[in-house]
Amino acid sequence: MNDRFYSINYRRAAGFTLIEVMVVVVILGILAAIIVPKIMSRPEQARIVKVKQDITAIQSALDLYKLDNGFYPTTDQGLQALVTKPSIPPVPRDWKTEGYLQDLPNDPWGQAYQYMNDNEKVRIFSYGPKGREANSEIGNWNMNGETQSS
Repeated sequence: MNDRFYSINYRRAAGFTLIEVMVVVVILGILAAIIVPKIMSRPEQARIVKVKQDITAIQSALDLYKLDNGFYPTTDQGLQALVTKPSIPPVPRDWKTEGYLQDLPNDPWGQAYQYMNDNEKVRIFSYGPKGREANSEIGNWNMNGETQSS
């Protein structure tokens, strides 16, 4: 008799009813309708934040390079001087054997970061979301404000 009572109660307790499942689906749908539009409008903003983080990391590596060698890489040596020891003059005398970066990142739009050294005033930048022709550069000189042309 006990076995029969147990099996009847067990069948009632096992699983969810259709109403319970539908309530959960409706709640998830409402949450998705509210949250997804807010998240989907932010990818470009996230890419800009990534560029700023990359530029800060590259700037730190360049500062270490200068600390070790007394000068920044030339424009011709470029950012590659942070990964492999330059062979064109001026050749750094105390270049760190493991390099200053493992590899050079690309910006979130798939382009290489740009570098210029004008008398030890270094500029690191990405052409930004609109590319080279659109004047939407993000660089170490304008990272605290909005993206703008140099």
